[in-house]
Amino acid sequence: MAHPKSKISKQRKNKRRTHYKATEPAISACSNCGSYKLMHRVCPECGYYRGQVAVEKAATA
Repeated sequence: MAHPKSKISKQRKNKRRTHYKATEPAISACSNCGSYKLMHRVCPECGYYRGQVAVEKAATA
């Protein structure tokens, strides 16, 4: 099993980890109803994707 020759300092370890950060999700407006949705996903409000019905939504009474 490999062993480090010397201790890695906290500063050096944290410098290496500076690029691990969360990115905000890419959202866009639905072309059919205008509500916000995640990109490349079916709209949860109307069920459309790229101008076509992908999921039939039940009518509310």
